[in-house]
Amino acid sequence: MSLTFQAGPLRGDVRVAGDKSISHRALMLALLAPGTSTIERPNRGGDVLATRDAVVALGARIDDSDDTMRVTGGTLHDPPATIDARNSGTTTRLLMGLCAGHGLNARFDGDASLRRRPMERVARPLRALGAEVETNHGRLPAMVRGVDRPPGGEFALEVASAQVKSAILLANLRARRPVRVTGDRWSRDHTERMLRHFGRSITFDGKTLELEPGALSAQRVRVPADLSGAAFFIAAATMTPGSDLVLREVGVNPTRTGFIDALRAMGADIAFERERDLDGEPVADIRVRYRPLRATRLDGVLVVRAIDEVTILAVAAAHAEGTTEIRDAADLRGKESDRLTTIAQTLRACGVTVVEYPDGLDITGGGARPPRRTLKTFSDHRIAMAVAVLAAPTGPHPIDDGECIAISFPDFPALWQTAQQTRF
Repeated sequence: MSLTFQAGPLRGDVRVAGDKSISHRALMLALLAPGTSTIERPNRGGDVLATRDAVVALGARIDDSDDTMRVTGGTLHDPPATIDARNSGTTTRLLMGLCAGHGLNARFDGDASLRRRPMERVARPLRALGAEVETNHGRLPAMVRGVDRPPGGEFALEVASAQVKSAILLANLRARRPVRVTGDRWSRDHTERMLRHFGRSITFDGKTLELEPGALSAQRVRVPADLSGAAFFIAAATMTPGSDLVLREVGVNPTRTGFIDALRAMGADIAFERERDLDGEPVADIRVRYRPLRATRLDGVLVVRAIDEVTILAVAAAHAEGTTEIRDAADLRGKESDRLTTIAQTLRACGVTVVEYPDGLDITGGGARPPRRTLKTFSDHRIAMAVAVLAAPTGPHPIDDGECIAISFPDFPALWQTAQQTRF
């Protein structure tokens, strides 16, 4: 389904979809915790629905209605068929860890895009705790034969990856002794926060993460709005004259706000209002008003904290004065698409000068214009929504596939139209 995004400012109040990362983790811990947990306002994109169906296959009972999932957990069994993770790397990698440490045997597969994504970075630490993990030359399909009550001990991350870290933690929830994870660089910590909310003791001193033995208890989880979903609205409002937008109850976890810090470094007018805690996660209303942007350099820990939003920052750079340098983002080459190449191609098609490097991009702002042809999304939901941001100051911008947006944010086109107050 093709879709065309128009130019125009963003105004008013918007609450975007529930946080995808938190929704995944809430479902998995609710599966493990005896009793009934409630998950309110979860993300309902295709990725989270893949996790919902997978935890049912692993033994959970779910009543899904009235914008709440009621999950009865505590009893696990081998899935009756292959777990189809569809397009979701989070579903695959975290559940591989969960199965590996809970004595479960499960086969994992997904769509063509997911089959291209690397799985050995998860498989290796799971083998180290005693599980058998077979991959297809490092990719899906994969088979996990788990162990019960793993020994615990120390694990070193090969890369600062929240998914790998979370897989190790889920694999060791029944470990006989404390578990230590080293090598993290402030990757997103939703798993750690969720584990504390479900009753576990876990600490991080900036170098070493330590999980103590213990038990989980069922909980109520109120899911904040997804900062990664809000990011498209935030970026568009910062760069489109006439914009004045408030995004309600957005998760502002500091491991995720690298995107906000980067835009502020570019001169954006972004303010947090009504900051508060929601079941272990910091939230705020975010007010964004237009202000001209300037180029900056984005690298190191800042990129780790903004990895899912680098494509949006690339779009912001296209509308900033000067040349923005993005580095240390090589991990984007292993996402649903090679996001460094796909966003570079998208920007060039709209008249933007881009130089591509193995781990990043140089983007010279000021030359953006409507494309001369329909833009390819490469079936990547974040590329599709990034085009909406690119179009806000300079549209119209047509894309070839609007349906892929439903992977993470099914309501995005309607909410965008409401905020922008224009028609597609």
